[in-house]
Amino acid sequence: MELYLDSVDFKEVEESQQLGIIAGLTTTPTFMHRHGITDIDAAIVKLSKMVPVLHIEALGNTVDEILNEAERQLALGLDPQKTVFKIPVSNIGIAACKKLRNKGYLVNVHLVYTLTQAYMAMEAGATYVCPLAGRMQDHGIDALTVFAQIMDVCEKYRYPTKVMFSSVRHTEHVRNALELGVHTVTAPWNVIKKLNDNNLTTLGTNQFIEHTKLMTVKVKDVMSQENISVPVHTTIMDALVKMTASGLGAVCIVDQDQNLIGVFTDGDLRRKIKEMGESVLFKKMSDLEFKPPIAISGDSLLFEAVRFFKDYQVDNIVVKENNKPIGMIDIQDFVKMGLVG
Repeated sequence: MELYLDSVDFKEVEESQQLGIIAGLTTTPTFMHRHGITDIDAAIVKLSKMVPVLHIEALGNTVDEILNEAERQLALGLDPQKTVFKIPVSNIGIAACKKLRNKGYLVNVHLVYTLTQAYMAMEAGATYVCPLAGRMQDHGIDALTVFAQIMDVCEKYRYPTKVMFSSVRHTEHVRNALELGVHTVTAPWNVIKKLNDNNLTTLGTNQFIEHTKLMTVKVKDVMSQENISVPVHTTIMDALVKMTASGLGAVCIVDQDQNLIGVFTDGDLRRKIKEMGESVLFKKMSDLEFKPPIAISGDSLLFEAVRFFKDYQVDNIVVKENNKPIGMIDIQDFVKMGLVG
C-alpha cells in the first residue's frame, strides 16, 4: 500500500522525505489557505521538486476550463509523469477525467462519498479514486463499508484505478486502510509520525540502549570531571566548601603525593557534627580516621560501577588511576541514565 503525505507544510514535507518511503504528496486549496500561501503556483513548483509524485487541484466550471487549468499548471515546468490532477467528482469532472486520461495525464477523482461516484471515476479511467473516510464518518456514513464495496467493484471488474484512503484522522484509519486492502493511503504528518509508536517497543529499545551502555561505556566517560580532592591537612570546613562547589556529596582526601587516603561524605559530616558539635568543622582531615575508600578504575565498564553501587550501598564512588583520584561517579547520574533504580 502506497503511503502519501497530506500536507503543504514545507517543513513537514522535508521531514517526511527523510523516511524514504513516502510515495508522494496530496494537497488542497484549503491547506494552502490555512498556511497563508498566496502564490499557489510558486508553492506547487517548489513542492513538485521535493516529492516523487504531487497531487494538485485542476479546478474549473466546465470541462474545457479544467483541461486548460491542467495544461497551464504543466506549463509551470511540472513533469506530467509525476503530477496527478485532482478533480472533484461530478459529471463535468468525470468528462474532464476521461479527456485528461486520453492525453496520458494522471488524474485523481476525489471528494467521493458513494460507490456509484467511485464507479463513474473508475469507468472514466481515473488513476486514483479518493473517498474521504473521516468526512464520511463525520456525517454518520459507514465509511469502511463504502471502501469495501469500492474495492470489491475495482477487483471484480479489474479496473486499473488505485483506491486512495483519505481524510485520515488517526493511526486507526491507516490500520483500516491496510485491512481493507486499498492501494493508497494519504495521511497528515502528525499521524504518520505515530505509526511506529508502541510502548512495548519503546521499553525494549530503552532496555537495549541501557544494556549497551553497561557493556560498552567506560566509567571515565561519565564521571564528574570536577577536582574533588583536598589535601589531608585541609579543615573540614574547607572540605565542605569544596564539596558544595562540586555539587557532589563527597570529596577525596589525598596525601602530599596525591595518593588517595579516604573519602569524606556529607553523611560523615552529619555524623561528626552529631558526635562533636559544630567545633568539628575546624578540625583537619588528618584528625579523622578513614576506612579504605571504595574506588573503581576509570577503564571499568558501567556494569561494574552498577555492581559497586548495589554491593556497597553508597551514593558516590571514586574513580582512580594509579591510586590517584581522577573523578567521581554519583548514583543520581546513574538513576537519570536508567541504569540504577
